[in-house]
Amino acid sequence: MDAHVRDLRYFVAVAEELSFTRAASDRLFISQPALSKQIRQLERSLRTTLFERRHRSVTLTAAGAALLPRARHILEHWDDARRAIAGAQDRILTVGFQTRISRGLIPSVTAAMERMLPGWQLRFRQISWADPTTGLGDGEVDVAIAWLPAPDGYSTKLIQSEDRWVALPANHRLADRENVPFTDLAGEPFIALPPTAGALRDHWLATEQRATPARVVATAATTDESLEAVASGLGVVLLAAGNAAIYQRDDIVCRPVTGLSASQLAVVWRTGDDREAVRVFIDASCLCSAVANEVVKAVPIPAADTATG
Repeated sequence: MDAHVRDLRYFVAVAEELSFTRAASDRLFISQPALSKQIRQLERSLRTTLFERRHRSVTLTAAGAALLPRARHILEHWDDARRAIAGAQDRILTVGFQTRISRGLIPSVTAAMERMLPGWQLRFRQISWADPTTGLGDGEVDVAIAWLPAPDGYSTKLIQSEDRWVALPANHRLADRENVPFTDLAGEPFIALPPTAGALRDHWLATEQRATPARVVATAATTDESLEAVASGLGVVLLAAGNAAIYQRDDIVCRPVTGLSASQLAVVWRTGDDREAVRVFIDASCLCSAVANEVVKAVPIPAADTATG
């Protein structure tokens, strides 16, 4: 049975990290048991052992060492082929996102793309919070509009900074405040991003500001899921100022939080991806960031007795 490209990608990650744990959590964003299962399946298909597994270490066998440069070569050419096909056939640039982009960005970027790259189209794909690469890691998207921090190995360019707000149930004890000090929120039950979100999960839990770990009562894979949990009274969640306006609902109150650093929205791409369409999208996004800044500046702070989202 022939190996799948995904299996080779998994093999290279383990071979370079020499750790199933690091490869699973830091590179591939899958569970370690799932990764181990795929590697064993690859070994069965090749009828050889690729790794020597010891209690605290992993090393390549002679067969694994022979496969590694060839697997890298295959993956490099496969990625080149995918990019060439996308550029020659579809002329579509797929943009990943995890929260609604809005902020005046998309019409402006689309118009700029039409001027600079006639005939190209933008396609948008929402990615779960469980994937901190916003779809870039497995090639599902070409570029992303995402919240920082991004995982290592990806390039970023800041679009804008936004204060962090909090989404509260409409009947919450803090809902009548004009703004909420984070010290008043630290002990609240929080809805968190999935653990695989890594540093981004920590950012939206404000881990850097806490003396003790957050009290996480549930995880959510999307913003809509997290806001449903808030509306039900299960907990609270931090969100960017722009999203406080974008995700308005009658059963949730959003308030600015003091004592926290700002959140940062950025365009993110695979380091070394120098395709013209990617470069044009990056430039257009940054040129249009002034529009986004004006939109966020115009977001009003809701009156203390009004339940807005």
